[in-house]
Amino acid sequence: MTMKCFSFFTFSCFSMCFWELSFAADIINPGQSIRDGETLISSFQRFELGFFSPGNSNKRYLGIWYKFSPSTVVWVANGKNPLADEYGNLTVSNEGNLVLLNRENSIIWSSNVSRVPENPVVQLLDSGNLVLRESTDTNSDSYMWQSFDYPSDTLLPGMKLGWDLKTGLERFLIPWTSADDPSPGEFSLSLDITGLPQLVISMGSIRQARSGPWNGLQFGGIPRMHNSVFIPILAQKEDELYFTYEPFNNTVITILQMSQSGKMQRLVWDAMKTEWRVLYSWPFDVCDNYAECGANGNCRISKTPICECLKGYVAKSPDEWESTQTRECVKKLTSNCQSGEGFLKLPRMKLPDIDWFNGSMNLKECKAACTKNCSCRAYSNSEITGGGIGCLMWFRDLTDMRECSKQYIWGQDIYIRVPASELEQESIKVNSEVPLFELSVIVAATNNFSQENLLGVGGFGPVYKGNLPTGEEVAVKRLSKNSVQGTEEFKNESILIAKLQHKNLVSLFGSCIQGEERLLVYEYMPNKSLDYFIYDLERRKLLTWQRRFNIIKGIARGLLYLHQDSKLQVIHRDLKASNILLDDDLNPKISDFGLARIFKSDDEAAQTNRVMGTL
Repeated sequence: MTMKCFSFFTFSCFSMCFWELSFAADIINPGQSIRDGETLISSFQRFELGFFSPGNSNKRYLGIWYKFSPSTVVWVANGKNPLADEYGNLTVSNEGNLVLLNRENSIIWSSNVSRVPENPVVQLLDSGNLVLRESTDTNSDSYMWQSFDYPSDTLLPGMKLGWDLKTGLERFLIPWTSADDPSPGEFSLSLDITGLPQLVISMGSIRQARSGPWNGLQFGGIPRMHNSVFIPILAQKEDELYFTYEPFNNTVITILQMSQSGKMQRLVWDAMKTEWRVLYSWPFDVCDNYAECGANGNCRISKTPICECLKGYVAKSPDEWESTQTRECVKKLTSNCQSGEGFLKLPRMKLPDIDWFNGSMNLKECKAACTKNCSCRAYSNSEITGGGIGCLMWFRDLTDMRECSKQYIWGQDIYIRVPASELEQESIKVNSEVPLFELSVIVAATNNFSQENLLGVGGFGPVYKGNLPTGEEVAVKRLSKNSVQGTEEFKNESILIAKLQHKNLVSLFGSCIQGEERLLVYEYMPNKSLDYFIYDLERRKLLTWQRRFNIIKGIARGLLYLHQDSKLQVIHRDLKASNILLDDDLNPKISDFGLARIFKSDDEAAQTNRVMGTL
């Protein structure tokens, strides 16, 4: 190449310099080469390929960098084998390989293609991908070789982190050894596909951190921060399985990079300051260290100490609990899954390493399958999309779990098998404001849940009339084993009604938690519910317009209290005629808070994960 300068005169005089090339600025044709001091530039001037010396090093490397930020090298060809001087030469060999030659014309790096192209050209694409292809073929599926298949420390938009299942090629990131040395460092970032796909940071063969499995939207253990910057994508095809991402729009320039310290960093270009800004670095904290709290342990960064055993488990060696090498939790009691065991919901958790999954089962089917198998320790959804689909089950120790903070959108619900005593302790814990009844008292009050005392059956289960020893009439809701609702709705209702006091809300007298029994004890409403009247041709005549208007006003007062005037701002989510109870004077009282949700007082709306209520 030679540089020529020309002067042009119009209204003023200026000079213009350019490289005299016999080929396009982004292409190397056969017989041509790029020498040290010369560069290839992609068509839209975004990327540049050439020789560089990193940091304080005097060694030379062939690399690709952003043209607007020459110090940001995103790919290195000869990181393991640097040039000793400025006599490097990149060309296409007679065999059709892209090769890097030194002063002695010895090959120090090669693309090593197995299929020889007839008319090879090398091109630097505007994606940052350096490709070797037939001169007449621009189809990406027919590239003989591409730099995107051999990443260095940076994942550009459109690059694939993962596997070509047909050839066995794995694409992963390895950081530089140091700022002066782009040779491969000791860490790596890869896509583990042994179970559900997840990102793993390793040092050699030792895991340092894992992202948690892909849940349909993201990796569960990495928060969805800055989702206005990039869109994460997991592609599962017949012959490929990989992770990639796209910028949120064309104005965003963002990369994923592995630091020398073994952190995955998300960077975005700040055009105003002309610098890269770090959006986040993962691992975030000590709870992201792999198995920080050992088998069956839970890591909580907001608590001291940060490690605790899961419910139903105890430290195997309490004296050695402070040592991260010996932390292990074991079952507190001998398993007896045929009687007296249930499942405790742990919200916002990074799921442990996966044992088994089925993409076609729903959560209800998943629970049933786990319940039947005494070896099943926990279950969860495999995807959070569509309100939750797929089934995950665990049969071994639950390893590498952490409690995800409420600050970001991350984590999933997991249900762990625990003895009934743990469920009882947990529920009493939750309902400390609600009086507790002995089961024997409820059995006597309802005449052993006799059919004569049955008032009706709802989604929660049957409701019985009862008479307490004090003489008070009550309505007892009994959680059915086949209920579509469950322990979570039971806790939700008892907590909410205990905290809510209004004349147009039904009053909760107490609850009963004993063995497998879950019971709620309410004030008795002699006139049943609103639907008992309005859907009956004779009884509806008892509802004069004045009474109807009074009922409407009472419901409105109750809703105003729930939405605005109570300490807890509540959305009922299942308001219907059967959930409006009527007292002796036909005054309405809103009932059934099992599906209700609390939202912050300064929120104008609340978003739920799935459709709730009555069809």
